[in-house]
Amino acid sequence: MKAVFFEVSEEDEKILRGLMPGIDAVFSKERLWQGNASLASGAEVISVFINSEVRKDVIDALPNLKFITTRSMGYDHIDVEYAKSKNIAVASVPCYGANTVAEFTFALILALSRKIIPAYHHLREYDSFALKDLMGMDLHGKTIGVVGTGKIGRNTINVAKGFGMNILAFDRTPDADLASNMGVEYSALPGLLSRADIVTIHVPYSADTHHLINKENVKGMKRGVLLINTARGEIVETEALVWGLAEGIIAGAGLDVLEGERYMKEEAGFLINNREEAMETKEGFRTILESHALVHDKRVIATPHMAFFSKEAMEDILKTTAENINGFASGTPKNVID
Repeated sequence: MKAVFFEVSEEDEKILRGLMPGIDAVFSKERLWQGNASLASGAEVISVFINSEVRKDVIDALPNLKFITTRSMGYDHIDVEYAKSKNIAVASVPCYGANTVAEFTFALILALSRKIIPAYHHLREYDSFALKDLMGMDLHGKTIGVVGTGKIGRNTINVAKGFGMNILAFDRTPDADLASNMGVEYSALPGLLSRADIVTIHVPYSADTHHLINKENVKGMKRGVLLINTARGEIVETEALVWGLAEGIIAGAGLDVLEGERYMKEEAGFLINNREEAMETKEGFRTILESHALVHDKRVIATPHMAFFSKEAMEDILKTTAENINGFASGTPKNVID
């Protein structure tokens, strides 16, 4: 059985080969898209990461394809419904590095709340020990609004409890046990945004969560709020975030993800080969320019989608991906998306 992997480093290739001794595996560092789908010609299995796009055009170009597995928890980069209509199973990595993203979330929160990055540059570049403009705030006693109380959201709440924070949460399916055992107060989203000193996003991206944070509800945020997004860029409307910063409603943002980041990573090639899409879709010129503005805003800490990227989490991801493929090869696929 032939399996083709995309967006794989040499180090990860060595690990995966050792975990799948019976699989005819081919590895590429490139992301998969319509323009290079021929790299997976003849494959029954493909494994991708978040920068690849497995849409109808790619699926149609691979007539032998039977199984898609993404090395991520989210799968919005795959047209799951179309794959199912072609009898192609899609699997993911539903859990990895149980605390990894929650810990990174608090790295961003602490860096913003204590102004660590400007302090670092102030001392390194100017040899100055002056504390002007570097006063931070305590987390103890502050209210954190956790949007999404799945595994990552719950771990974020655990960390917040350690800092002595008050917990507000929003989830379309509130967890009664979490509320009673951890002292979490569930709230409608507008109420959470109006009361939270810090808002952190931990929901998956879907049509329902597209621009969940938008200009209308940014207007209702508590003035001086910090906004953290380690989920998906498209959950936060970029224009609304830029506006909120300009109006002083949002005091700072920690962004591990950006709207349209897939195109920012390969900007020149994208604009040449996908000019119509760049002009007309949400990932168009305006969003790319606004995202660039956020990256260079001193009130923003932007990181290159690395909240998941720890040694322990990567070991989990590769192990689960191999289990998914080995399971498919033996007729018992694992972690298939319903």
